[in-house]
Amino acid sequence: MKAIYDLPAPAKLNLFLHITGRRADGYHLLQSVFMLIDWCDTLHVERRDDGVISREDLTTELPEDDLIVRAARALQDFARTPQGAHIGIAKQVPAQAGMGGGSSDAATCLLALNRLWRLNLPLQKLEEIGLQLGADVPFFLRGQNAWVEGIGEKITPITLPVGTFAVVKPSAGLDTRLIFAAPDLQRETPAAIISGFAAHSEAEVSGFRFDFGHNDLQPVAQRLCPAVTEAIEWLGHQGLSARMTGSGSSVFATMQHEAELADAPQGWQVRKCSNLAVHPLVGWAA
Repeated sequence: MKAIYDLPAPAKLNLFLHITGRRADGYHLLQSVFMLIDWCDTLHVERRDDGVISREDLTTELPEDDLIVRAARALQDFARTPQGAHIGIAKQVPAQAGMGGGSSDAATCLLALNRLWRLNLPLQKLEEIGLQLGADVPFFLRGQNAWVEGIGEKITPITLPVGTFAVVKPSAGLDTRLIFAAPDLQRETPAAIISGFAAHSEAEVSGFRFDFGHNDLQPVAQRLCPAVTEAIEWLGHQGLSARMTGSGSSVFATMQHEAELADAPQGWQVRKCSNLAVHPLVGWAA
């Protein structure tokens, strides 16, 4: 096998996001439910025999040393393989959106190269490599909707009902580091439990319910980026109750009724998305 094409890298939404504490090394402890959605990037991976890692941007231009390249090099270094790769990326998931696009790209890259280079590394080992790249990478490697804790490494698969979501990315983005560095960030939300989330979600018989908890990052994000508030209010005018995903600036709302999403401000990206039961590449690593 010399190439694998049309590899999906789906985005995620955080149904809620609580910050429950902070470790001595500065990393924040979180609780969240990560949900895969069908807004995807696409990777094309070809094996190189000269050991070089190269990347081709097929849509949006990316930074030279982005997570895809770093993931490929990390796997190459760990496996001590002389093989290289040329990676084409058709970027669709927006950056600085809180949707995990870069982490998902890195995970798909690791899964693809593990197979293309015939390394046969187990999922656990890929997760160890992925966690060094970003806290969300292990989730995408596991490939299942999950209750996530710690710094992102404690992952418990959960089953979520099928839903339809309006997802809005305003033109402005947000730097995650600025939000986590904010002195007014809420860092002491009491810990929740999975059964509490499940009982709350099942209480809405008529359809998917996501209003468990809140997003601790949202107040700081709205202060730093007024477009987050504008997007929430815009969806509110469509009769939809929205909240921010991850560190923003994207916001989302469940669609229990049809809404007009065609008149968004210029520069915004608006999509009607469905959630995924599993990642399309689930099972690619043992």
